[in-house]
Amino acid sequence: MEFGGALGLIVLVLDIWAIIKVLGSGARVPEKILWTLLIILLPVIGLIVWYLAGPK
Repeated sequence: MEFGGALGLIVLVLDIWAIIKVLGSGARVPEKILWTLLIILLPVIGLIVWYLAGPK
């Protein structure tokens, strides 16, 4: 497995983990939808933004 493939796999796993955390959070449904879309559409940036500012 090349480095880019391994890095992509790590990002995918972290994105799935973040989406699970968002869906299990106490945030309202519209907020959950927006966070999930952000993570899906911008995988790396969305993950970082969610980690810093997302629902706790």
